[in-house]
Amino acid sequence: MEKQTIVLGSRGSKLALWQTNYVKGLLETAAPEYDYCVEVVHTKGDKILDVALSKIGDKGLFTKELEHALLDGSVDLCVHSMKDMPTVLPEGLSIQGVPVRANAADALVMRGGVGSLLELPAGARVATGSLRRTAQLKRLRPDIEPCEIRGNIDSRIRRIVEGEFDAGVLACAGIERLGIPNVIAQVISTADMIPAVGQGAIAIEVRSDDERVAALCAAITHEPTMRAVRAERIVLRALEGGCQVPMGVHARDVVDETGDVRMVMDGFVSSLDGVRFVRAHGECVPSDYETMAQGMVDDLLAGGAGPILSELR
Repeated sequence: MEKQTIVLGSRGSKLALWQTNYVKGLLETAAPEYDYCVEVVHTKGDKILDVALSKIGDKGLFTKELEHALLDGSVDLCVHSMKDMPTVLPEGLSIQGVPVRANAADALVMRGGVGSLLELPAGARVATGSLRRTAQLKRLRPDIEPCEIRGNIDSRIRRIVEGEFDAGVLACAGIERLGIPNVIAQVISTADMIPAVGQGAIAIEVRSDDERVAALCAAITHEPTMRAVRAERIVLRALEGGCQVPMGVHARDVVDETGDVRMVMDGFVSSLDGVRFVRAHGECVPSDYETMAQGMVDDLLAGGAGPILSELR
């Protein structure tokens, strides 16, 4: 009997294809009764590379065309970087799969591959495409100059090592997934630079009524990662954050001194210059993640995030 084929939709970048083929490999192991193939779909975000994300908006920038293919049946599921996912999805679509998360931290990439953020000279030009990273860089090193950069990971790293910038800050996960961890000069602590919502996680989006594909996704889902990402996205949605807002939220499970598992969460909202910076922290038993996330929203607003967000919009 001929196997049925499941079609995975993917962006065409090297990192996107790595992630999609990683998911394909997980599915092949979990459900070998199907065949799997990858269909590349080019998104708006792949075509506009000369404008800052904060200027062109982020709602569906890297997902919209893939979602059209999912809705019209051209593909059976879409593989995304979780941090690209809007908090409100098109009607009829849902995130049903989240494999285990990679390193959520940010990395410093420098010419020569040696050094740290603290060792950068005053006035150093540090490349980043993120307002979140820019605001935190300005707090950590107000004497350096964050510079806008767009493009795929390969091109960003090349521009840094060729000397266009003194350093750059990129996601650890992308660098490690592409097999080039040697370019990382420093893994920046998540205590010093809170990651973006969903950073390091992969989202598998499906049609909400496709029970067959949803079951396949459930088989390869890492529940602690799913919970953490859901908690982060509750905060993101409540505060209407995105590429135009310097904010970060990072949730993860930790084992406390008694051996019990607890979920820990840190978040911030900042002005563009990093001067006004509101930070919050939460802890809970993992099953209470929704309550903890809403408590973080309340704490950030109580700390002054509301006026900052209003001004940014």
